[in-house]
Amino acid sequence: MSDIIIFLILLGAGYIFGKQAEVRHFARIRKKEALFLHIPTTNSKHPLLNSGKIERVRFVSGNVVISIDYFKRIYASVINFFGGDVVPYESLLDRARREAVIRLKEKALGADEIINLRIETSSINQTTKNVGSVEILAYATAIYYAKEPKQANFNG
Repeated sequence: MSDIIIFLILLGAGYIFGKQAEVRHFARIRKKEALFLHIPTTNSKHPLLNSGKIERVRFVSGNVVISIDYFKRIYASVINFFGGDVVPYESLLDRARREAVIRLKEKALGADEIINLRIETSSINQTTKNVGSVEILAYATAIYYAKEPKQANFNG
């Protein structure tokens, strides 16, 4: 009986603390995404902007590893047993993808646009049946356009 109580306590604690951590992480992601909203980003191989001469291009990347919490691991195991959409992993992957793109944009400071965005996903297994963590790698090309030199005004 005590084993069941301990299991339920751990399950409840996993749900509460995992949910709080996820909510805080999504809040941080939304704030950071707002900071980088001005940088056009696309998966197209061709620049979106036609802003003149390209001064330089740079490869940029961002990666993140996020672990699944205890409650979601149990919940996902139940879904795997009965079949269906594994919803607990959807928010994990969403958080990881968005965080990886934010990290990529942080490395592309000053870029006028980011093109050819690619995202790679891999799982880091703790066991053969359960995902322990997920790694997301986002990589792209940052484009920096030449700035027009300011004309001196020599009006007498």
